[in-house]
Amino acid sequence: MLSLRQRALFGGVASGALSVGVGTLAVFSYIDSRVSSQFDAALRDRHTQLVVGLSVTTQNPDALRDIMFDPAYSTPYSGRYWQISNADGDIFTSASLFDETIAEPSGSPENATLWNTSGPEGEVLRSAYQTISYEDGTIWGISVAESQSQLLNERRAAQRSLLPVFGLVGLIGVAGSLLLMTFILGPLQKLRTDVSHRWDFDDDLDPADYPEEVAPLVEDLNQLLRRNRDIVSGSRRHAADLAHALKTPAAILRNELQGMTESDISTGIAQEALDRIDAQLGRSLARLRAMNTAELTHSRTDVSNSVNRLIRLFSTMAERDGKTLEINNDPELWVRMDTQDIEEVLGNLLDNAVKWCRSTVRLTAQRRAGCIEVCIEDDGPGIPEDARPEALRSGGRLDTSFKGSGLGLAIAVDLLNAYGARLELGKSDSLGGLNSRVVIPTNIKPTPAQVC
Repeated sequence: MLSLRQRALFGGVASGALSVGVGTLAVFSYIDSRVSSQFDAALRDRHTQLVVGLSVTTQNPDALRDIMFDPAYSTPYSGRYWQISNADGDIFTSASLFDETIAEPSGSPENATLWNTSGPEGEVLRSAYQTISYEDGTIWGISVAESQSQLLNERRAAQRSLLPVFGLVGLIGVAGSLLLMTFILGPLQKLRTDVSHRWDFDDDLDPADYPEEVAPLVEDLNQLLRRNRDIVSGSRRHAADLAHALKTPAAILRNELQGMTESDISTGIAQEALDRIDAQLGRSLARLRAMNTAELTHSRTDVSNSVNRLIRLFSTMAERDGKTLEINNDPELWVRMDTQDIEEVLGNLLDNAVKWCRSTVRLTAQRRAGCIEVCIEDDGPGIPEDARPEALRSGGRLDTSFKGSGLGLAIAVDLLNAYGARLELGKSDSLGGLNSRVVIPTNIKPTPAQVC
């Protein structure tokens, strides 16, 4: 379906073209009528001149050639002619007719009659004819004619002179339509922009900023946005309540298993199953929270602050094991992502890095073109390239020597995917171990040469 802009553009151009076309036809029709009227008026004037000239030469009609001194009457087949005839059948003509004559209408009309007839060499003539009785008793049929090619030339000349004017009018009309389209669609474009950036500021749209035809739509959008916010907060609250409700029974089960272990009862399989239940519940709750938050949330998180909080926690863990945690963190790394979600992702990746490194973990958070990039590298054994897809799979554990469910990376992937972000696993060029690269888009058009 065509957009409103396309409809307005096509409609404006079509209406402008139709208006210019109808106007052109109307003006050309008026010009044709006007030129024809002027042509006939000039023909009558020449007929009157011939009548007056003949009034003094009825006894010597040949003298008319001297009296009618228009050069066109002396040039053979010039397109302008006169002719007189008497009751005796004598015919006298202008030199321009050479040896031809002009047909006369039947009935010998006593009033000047305009009609079309044929002339020399088959040309079409416009002729004025009248029968005149003079005081000396003679009766003459008087004809004045002119080629209609002259009329056509005058019409074409008038039309050609007006074509550029109508072309200019057409361009002005199209330009006016474009301006009108821009003016009318401006509020809709503003509404589109405001809605697309609705989460930048946690405020409702002001109906007073839009025309009254759009104001009801803005009110409905405000209600929809408020309902979406309620859905987001409610879903997150329900997920948190569910997580809290499940943690207590899980803790009781874990304590019971611990007591059984102290009583020399083997609980390894049960412990592992409970770990996997906890991890699967955590993943499902995280996915539920992310799916109901990513597209609707207006939360904005400074990744640099989240990194600083996580570093304070994991630095203690690393120092306890004799390991080093290096940080390179740019300030003001804002992303449109919930704080809890981004910290859960980075926390899982840091936990794996500290767990598997030999001595060093390095975290780098920086701004790239169109995204925020967080790289967590270590000097551990890394993950072979062909095994990396398995590491990201739900429950995929490449090594069971460390306690865990194998869902940390899968949870991170789920959360990032919900926000249009991604996790890439590679080899650290500087430390030699795993490089976990998190790329979070910022929805800003890239300008530097380096792109995420």
